[in-house]
Amino acid sequence: MINFKFSKTPLAGVVVIESRSFTDNRGFFMETYHSRTFAENGLIAQFVQDNHSRSKKGVVRGLHYQIPPHPQGKLVSVMKGLIFDVAVDLRKSSATFGKWHGELLDVTKQLYIPEGFAHGFLALEDETDVLYKCTDLYDPAGERAIVWNDPDLKIMWPLKGLTPLVSDKDAKSPAFKAAETFN
Repeated sequence: MINFKFSKTPLAGVVVIESRSFTDNRGFFMETYHSRTFAENGLIAQFVQDNHSRSKKGVVRGLHYQIPPHPQGKLVSVMKGLIFDVAVDLRKSSATFGKWHGELLDVTKQLYIPEGFAHGFLALEDETDVLYKCTDLYDPAGERAIVWNDPDLKIMWPLKGLTPLVSDKDAKSPAFKAAETFN
């Protein structure tokens, strides 16, 4: 039985994963991760840390990344609500360096973002819960960010009349031009 659909994005390595849901009068059940199925579809990752955030509608988190020796790949899942999730390619050797991909994610859809990308999201509903599995532990010394509304990246955030709610730290993040990149 096929419980997942894997779709490539324009950014090499960034993959959309849709989960099959089994629904009845009690609610629903679905798998959100299956190591063998993910590996068979080219997603070989060992996850070592899970993070959970709850956001109000209009909250923007990111664009965050970690530099070596502790870069993080992420499997982003929405437990409740809706987000516009963004990955920005920071790999200098990539044909898509400096490009971004955005994806609407809800409980049935995930985004895998490998190491070498910045990540951020916009919460489109109140009480939006996001869980992301990480391939390396949080490293404060390697933590980096790019300002979410960088004019060179031109990310098309679907704000639709929302006033973005951004942390002071994220609002003061440097521009993409100052980002530490990956080879």
